[in-house]
Amino acid sequence: MSIVVTAATGKLGRLVVEELLAKVPADQVVAVVRNPAAAAGLADRGVTVRTADYNDPQSLKEAFRGGDRVLLISGNEMGRRVAQHTAVVRAAAAAGVAQFAYTGILGGPDADFDLADEHKATEQAVLDSGVPYTFLRNGWYSENYTENLGPVLEHGAVLSSAGEGRVASAARADYAAAAAAVLTGEGHLGRAYELSGDVAWSLDEYAAEVGRQSGKPVVHRSLPPAEHQAVLVDAGVPAPVAAALVGVDVAAARGVLSGTSGELRRLIGRPTTPIAESIAVALRVR
Repeated sequence: MSIVVTAATGKLGRLVVEELLAKVPADQVVAVVRNPAAAAGLADRGVTVRTADYNDPQSLKEAFRGGDRVLLISGNEMGRRVAQHTAVVRAAAAAGVAQFAYTGILGGPDADFDLADEHKATEQAVLDSGVPYTFLRNGWYSENYTENLGPVLEHGAVLSSAGEGRVASAARADYAAAAAAVLTGEGHLGRAYELSGDVAWSLDEYAAEVGRQSGKPVVHRSLPPAEHQAVLVDAGVPAPVAAALVGVDVAAARGVLSGTSGELRRLIGRPTTPIAESIAVALRVR
């Protein structure tokens, strides 16, 4: 049996591979990447590297083998992901993989914001394919906020459209640990896990914590969605991405991202990473 991780050199993929290498021998881990040179370090450690591209269905035919356990890490090309993911699902089904795990979004088919649409379509494609599946419905990553602290500290403000909504985020490493647990464990087939952090926090609290740790005054300003989207576009964010991000904030204002099911904590066997710790890490690496 091999455990195959797609997008293995991405931010989440690298963390998943590291978690797997702590659990199983390197020769059981397969990294699927677009650029094999980026995975040279993994190959040196004994990881098998296979080259494939979500946009090239032909290349995907060689990505999987019968009996593999596969993790499809969702792509980041909004508007193209349904076709990309469906190609991966079809290749995995044709290969006869033993497990197909997918990093979707919190709420699955009940998620009612635009960013969820491609994830919901992917889950349906998985179900239609008949491949043995596990859905990892990831909540919001803390790094979605903490990796962009430069403008926050420069302007002394966190901008959102989330109002007083709360977000039960977790660190990317927490979600990676959950994926590795599912890929190396038993009893996960046919399951959908709603994954989120242990504590839901507000952006007022987040801004206050950034200010406390940085020693600079930081406030949270909640803008009307249209105004917030215009600010993001003016800052160089592509319009479709800006619209999706604002849509997530609006969903947060409705409480959609505040659920604390405890499923992530149970899968990884420890508490999830507090937002204060993620802020501290981000400030150290600036």
